[in-house]
Amino acid sequence: MHDHSHTNSQDKTLWLDIGNTRLKYWLTQGDEILSSGAELHLQSPADLLLGLVDRLRGYAPSFIGVSSVLDTQGNQRIRRMLASLSVPVEFAQVQTTLHGLITGYDQIERLGIDRWLQLLALSGTDENYCVVGCGTALTLDLLDHETHRGGYILPSFYLQREALAQGTRRVQVPDGAFDNLDPGRNTQDAVHHGILLGLVGAVEKLIRPDPDRILVLTGGDARLIQSFLHVNNLIRIEPDLLLQGLRRYFY
Repeated sequence: MHDHSHTNSQDKTLWLDIGNTRLKYWLTQGDEILSSGAELHLQSPADLLLGLVDRLRGYAPSFIGVSSVLDTQGNQRIRRMLASLSVPVEFAQVQTTLHGLITGYDQIERLGIDRWLQLLALSGTDENYCVVGCGTALTLDLLDHETHRGGYILPSFYLQREALAQGTRRVQVPDGAFDNLDPGRNTQDAVHHGILLGLVGAVEKLIRPDPDRILVLTGGDARLIQSFLHVNNLIRIEPDLLLQGLRRYFY
């Protein structure tokens, strides 16, 4: 199932990461990344994909590997879109164990494929990691060598902001909203700095007792979170961690 040895190293492979707000892709040949892209899909990834189909067809991949956080219905739409490329398509699924990664959820189907593939990208080394996904949600996962110990999920900046603004999307995040962590001297700054303080504080509290644990940040807000962290841990930013994990899943 995870073997796509039906392709050889000279064949081109398309990797698709369909998240809650973004679609990212890699086109690879062997170990080389020939092309990459990231697009906001604004809650309609199938519509975005429809607009990309001609570009993807032009890449002439021989295999398409997909990570998708969508529900079954959403994934069926994605399959229909990709069927027009007439190429084998496989969706990654969380496994109890794979490539040395031991999954730390009692019910593996409850663990998001995005978090699991990020762990898969890092598993099997002598290191301990805390993987922080800075996307639509803030996710924190602990990986000890190859064992996933479980994790935490917090609402991100934008989800918390929406909650505080009673769900309205009309309130824009002003430029500079997250420039510093000083106490806010107006309600808007107090809200934005409070959210940032909570997220940064959660990461610091989790890893400060464990200075040898490597902190790996991925997702759209990784650099923002990193800029406020004061810890002794080694910090790595890996923007394409999920795509690395997706490629490892199939090889």
